[in-house]
This record gives sequence, C-alpha cells and structure tokens, in this order.
Amino acid sequence: MSYKFVDKREDVSTKSKLFARFVKRSLKGELFVGLWVVLREMLFGKSHTLMYPMEKMQLSPRYRAVHKLMKFVESENERCIGCGLCEKICVSNCISMQTKVSEDGHKVVENYSINLGRCVYCGFCADVCPELAIVHTDEYELACEQRAYFGFKNDLLSKDVKTQTEFDGFGSLHKNADDFIKKTPNAYEISAQNEQEGAKNESK
Repeated sequence: MSYKFVDKREDVSTKSKLFARFVKRSLKGELFVGLWVVLREMLFGKSHTLMYPMEKMQLSPRYRAVHKLMKFVESENERCIGCGLCEKICVSNCISMQTKVSEDGHKVVENYSINLGRCVYCGFCADVCPELAIVHTDEYELACEQRAYFGFKNDLLSKDVKTQTEFDGFGSLHKNADDFIKKTPNAYEISAQNEQEGAKNESK
C-alpha cells in the first residue's frame, strides 16, 4: 500500500502571498452581509439604545425584582400574618422573620429582613405566601458596596396604600383572577336568584 502526502498549507513564503491569504480569509461575503445589517439598522431602523437613567427598561409583569410587602387597602394593615412559610421555603436562606404576640393576643411580625445580596430571586417566597403579602416589583436597580445588603421591613413595606398599585407582578393575583376561580354551589344559586329577580323587575 502506497501513501500520498498532501500538504494543504498555503505558500506564504513572500509578503505578496501572505497578503493574498489575508485578503482571501478576511474579505468574504458573510462579512459584507453583517456590515449591511448594521448599516441598515443604523440608518433606517429604530434606535435600540435607552437614554439611561432618564429612560428605564419596560419589564414584563412576571419579572422577579426587589421584593415588596403589601398592605390591605381597606384597613391599611399589613397583609403578612407571620406564618413563616417564605422563610422556610427560601432556597438561599436569606429571609429572616421575628414574630411576637401582641397585647390583644394576635401574632404580629416584629421584624422582617431579606439579604438581597444573597437572594437568587427564584420567586418561591411570593408563590407560597397565603396572603399575597410579599410580591416582586419591577425595581431592578440594586447596587451596593458590600456583598451582604439587607432590606428590612420598613424598607420593603408599602408606604401608602393610596399609591399602592395591584399589578400583575410575580406573586400577585392576575387582574382577571376571578374568572379562573370556580364558584361555590351557593354562589351559583345566589346569581340565579338575582337573575330571576332582575327579570321580574324588568317585566313589571
């Protein structure tokens, strides 16, 4: 059996041949296609640059950013009942809660803190909360000079219920949540009675 040696290396013994190989490798059709795409978007397309910090990114409502503790709109009381489920389910062990029994015998949250530098923003705390007390907001600007950065109860708690908005954030109910909840048999009976009474009133 005879073997034939094939040397596929290009001859670059002279400067002209070296330059020819450079041109052959560099100036290909794909390069001009990419340059045309960039030039087309630059001249005729819309700008994709945000003038930060004057302009902010439009985030999805399901985006999981810095947490917020909500209040009831009617009574302005805190929604958190101190059950501790968020602290137990936290995969990063970054939630700490201290509770106490008040003078009237009710359990209240004395202190609540989240190590925002350790949090992985998985959203488990918002998913497991039975009172929809903790939700994720669209506040994604989080910078600090140290690794351990804590957000305490007064920082996370909603300041004013008048400015508090129920958004479709992670952990909140959807605006059409009532349409996806199955009603009880009594609710159907009541709605049927109301329809019958409405029909009687119209006939009169």
